[in-house]
Amino acid sequence: MYNHGIKRKGFEAMKFYLVIIQVLYLLSLIPWFVIWGLSFMVFDNGISAWGISIMIIVSLYPVAVVICSILSWFFRVRFKSLTIFFISAIPLLWVITLGAILIGY
Repeated sequence: MYNHGIKRKGFEAMKFYLVIIQVLYLLSLIPWFVIWGLSFMVFDNGISAWGISIMIIVSLYPVAVVICSILSWFFRVRFKSLTIFFISAIPLLWVITLGAILIGY
């Protein structure tokens, strides 16, 4: 009975986090579209397993964004905040990997 207010604040904070991360994911789809278009250049030297795997990885980013967004909103009430954070952060793997590649070059 006394923890209801604290629990409610946690839900409101998680809702705010989810809205912010979803907006960031939506904004990240703009540069993703450019990168997706440029990634077709992996086939300039012919079709290879490396080129196909790069295209699949790049093309799956919006799928991961949509699936993780739906799951994080669906599980928002059932699981702890840390679990929801990790579910919603899965698409960040693409962003971090691309950033590491760009910094490496």
